[in-house]
Amino acid sequence: MNRREFLKAGLGIAAASMLPKTLFAAEPEKAAGPLVAVARGTGPKLVKSTLDLLGGMGAFVSKGAKVALLPNVQSKHPGTFTKPEILRAVIKMCKQAGAKEVACLSQLGQTNWNDTGLAKVIQEEGAELKLIPKDEASFKAVPIPGAAVFNEARIMNALYDYDLFINMPITKDHAGNKFTGTMKNMMGLNFQPVNRAQFHKPNWTSDPSAIEHLENCVVDLNFAVKPALNIVDATEIIKTNGPMGPGELIKPGRIIAGVDRVAVDSYCSTLLGFKGEDIIAIRNAAKRNLGEIDLKKVKLQEVAV
Repeated sequence: MNRREFLKAGLGIAAASMLPKTLFAAEPEKAAGPLVAVARGTGPKLVKSTLDLLGGMGAFVSKGAKVALLPNVQSKHPGTFTKPEILRAVIKMCKQAGAKEVACLSQLGQTNWNDTGLAKVIQEEGAELKLIPKDEASFKAVPIPGAAVFNEARIMNALYDYDLFINMPITKDHAGNKFTGTMKNMMGLNFQPVNRAQFHKPNWTSDPSAIEHLENCVVDLNFAVKPALNIVDATEIIKTNGPMGPGELIKPGRIIAGVDRVAVDSYCSTLLGFKGEDIIAIRNAAKRNLGEIDLKKVKLQEVAV
C-alpha cells in the first residue's frame, strides 16, 4: 500500500492513524481524554493560536499532501457561515505546512460562495473551489455497519482524491434540535437528495420522533467518514432561527479545534447554553462510542489571544 492509498483508507476507517503520536498514543486507554483546543479573542491569530495547542497544522498536514476543506456556506446571514478570515487562515496554514493542494468541496452553488465572501478568499489564497455536480454518479455508496436508521451514506467521490479532510463548521442554532456543529456539518459531504429524503421526515422541526430520526441519521453518517481535524468557528453565531438565520447574534469569540467530534460538539453546545447530554446527536454518538461527551474527561486547553 502506497502513501496515497494509506491516507485514503483513513477517510473511512482509520483517520486516527494519520495523527501525530503525541495525540494518538493515549487514545486506546483514554488516559488523558481527547484533546480539545480553544482560543478566545479576536484577530487573525485566533486560528493559529488554537492549532498551536494541538501541535500546529504541521501535526496534521504533511509535505505534499492534498487537503480537502468543508466550510459551512449554507446561508449568507451573519453568524450562519464559516467566516472568510477563518478559511483564509486555514488555507495559509495548510500551505505553510507543505500542502501541495488545498480545495473546498461543495454541493452548493457558486452564489453561496460569492455571497459569503469565501469564493474571494479561495481565489486570493490560490486554493480551489470544487463544486460537485448533483448527480448520483458523483457520489460513492459507503455502507454503515451497525447503523441505527441510515444504513448507507452517499459520499462525494471527489473527497477520495485527497489525502486529508478538515471539517470546518460554524456552530449555531438549528431548528428542532437547537444545535449544529461538527457532526451535522458532515451532511455537506452526503448526496443532498438523500439528506432531504431520508434524514428529514415531515415536521422534522417540531415532532420529537422526527427530530430524533434526523439526529440518529447524523450520527450514522459520522461513522462513514472521519475528519483528520475539526476547526469550528464560534466567533459570532446565531442563537435563534438556525441554521439559515437571520437570528439573534451572540459573540463567544472562540475558535475550537480537535479530532474528537463528540468532545468538540459537547464543548460547543455550552456556548449556546446547553450541555452535551441535552443534544440528541451528541448524546447518542457518545453512547455509540464515537467520542467523549463528558467535558470533565476531556483534556481542554484554552488560550486568550
